[in-house]
Amino acid sequence: MNDRVTDPATGLMVLFEDEWLIAIDKPAGLLSQPGRTVSDSVSQRVRDGRPAASGSLMMHRLDMDTSGVILLAKSAAAHAHLQQQFEKRVVHKRYRALLERPVRSAGGQLCLPLRLDVERRPYQIVCREHGRHALSVWRRAGEDPHEVLLLPRTGRTHQLRVHAADPAGLDNPIRGDRLYGREAERLHLHAERLVVRHPQDGRTLVLTSPCPFRAGAGAQSG
Repeated sequence: MNDRVTDPATGLMVLFEDEWLIAIDKPAGLLSQPGRTVSDSVSQRVRDGRPAASGSLMMHRLDMDTSGVILLAKSAAAHAHLQQQFEKRVVHKRYRALLERPVRSAGGQLCLPLRLDVERRPYQIVCREHGRHALSVWRRAGEDPHEVLLLPRTGRTHQLRVHAADPAGLDNPIRGDRLYGREAERLHLHAERLVVRHPQDGRTLVLTSPCPFRAGAGAQSG
């Protein structure tokens, strides 16, 4: 079932929902889960609006400044099944971004290990000695040389943002990145597509969100 309606209980756009899971179109500026001082978040709104949901809802996170598809489980059984898919890296995610400068090639692969900069939290830095493996694939998208598609193969904190901005990566920050580039009206990074197997019957769900800074496609399954 593909709903794509604004849910009155959460105030969020629902891309897909059944008794097992719910996919939300997260707006930029909203936390994925409660923070230290702010409780308003996607997971808190879903928990409040779906009191029958149990267990740990959140399957993955998007940065507060990032918009797009975010998936939550509605039961412990669904969470366990989906968690295995994330751990085995069979969940496919695609992001769209606008970079500060035109890209110089058609695409490539970025393999830069990342770790927290403990003196400048929450900054992440490339560290080949102590960093965790982080792999991203990228390619130019459309006619605009600033526009790229980013496909993370791992899920490290701020991975795409650092891989874009770091001199060893694209050396080209995502437009509006207040941490790794220059602040603008928003971070031009959008999670536009997520592909996952349904935990009950195994069918492929293709969940998509139109990019707010570019025309995009609607949600679908199949």
